[in-house]
Amino acid sequence: MGKMQQLRIIFMGTPEFAVPSLEMLVKNKFNVVAVVTAPDKPQGRGQIMMASPVKESALKHNIPVLQPTNLKALEFIEELKTYNANLQVVVAFRMLPESVWVMPSIGTFNLHASLLPQYRGAAPINWAIINGEKETGATTFFLKHEIDTGSIIYQEKEIIHENDTAGSLYERLMNKGGQLVLKTVKAIEAGNYPNTPQPESIEIKHAPKIFKEMCKIHWDQPSESIRNFIRGLSPYPSAWTVLHQKIYKIFLVGKAAIEDTDALPGESKTDNKTYLYIKTSDGWISILELQPEGKRRMKLDEFFRGNKLGIGH
Repeated sequence: MGKMQQLRIIFMGTPEFAVPSLEMLVKNKFNVVAVVTAPDKPQGRGQIMMASPVKESALKHNIPVLQPTNLKALEFIEELKTYNANLQVVVAFRMLPESVWVMPSIGTFNLHASLLPQYRGAAPINWAIINGEKETGATTFFLKHEIDTGSIIYQEKEIIHENDTAGSLYERLMNKGGQLVLKTVKAIEAGNYPNTPQPESIEIKHAPKIFKEMCKIHWDQPSESIRNFIRGLSPYPSAWTVLHQKIYKIFLVGKAAIEDTDALPGESKTDNKTYLYIKTSDGWISILELQPEGKRRMKLDEFFRGNKLGIGH
């Protein structure tokens, strides 16, 4: 450690979450020689081919873009080598084969939206809220074989507020992550950066990918667990429940102060105008924003202007 390095950086990322990191590097005059991102995807009703947010950012700055369908393909590996990068920066991208991440002389580092080793996996922001955590953060670390296990470079904490959703926390961690990537690259350029193995002795919580069937609300849980579950899945992929044979996505709930000890979890009460309460294992939850199947998301009073619910479950 200790000598200044001229960096040639390849940046890998796809969604909006990765854009501030790339923009920070470009704005601070780092030499990003190429960007690797997902192939364009057909979107919407017209199935128009859409570039990823990272590709759009790269094109705006005239950075060459590679869009391999197969990261192990020989022609992609050969093309990557021609850029002669000595550092790769990965933010919200697919799993890289070893042939790719070992290529640069300095290594490949990743930005992960949690305080590693906690919440390794695909959905760290969602799971931190679902589990009722009071803080999370962002970590930069060097890639090695096992996913999300490499040595930590930097970490920064982020408070999780009482009413945060996955959406609001995502926004803050996206921007905090951009700053952390910049700090990491500056330290690597200066040849002076931490490289701390992740502690393995503690009990580790995981953040696996979330599938639609996992998003169903179980009303026999305590109110606070249900509230955290809904916040952690809002706005995407969104918690859902079945009311009167129809599926509803639920985005926002509050506590309902009503006494009714006879009701069973999952039973609902409504005046079809101003409130919709659902019984949990230890109280009632008030539904504030929802989305009926095939319709858009709406506040409860707006929903009742055009819809009525029966009474009961």
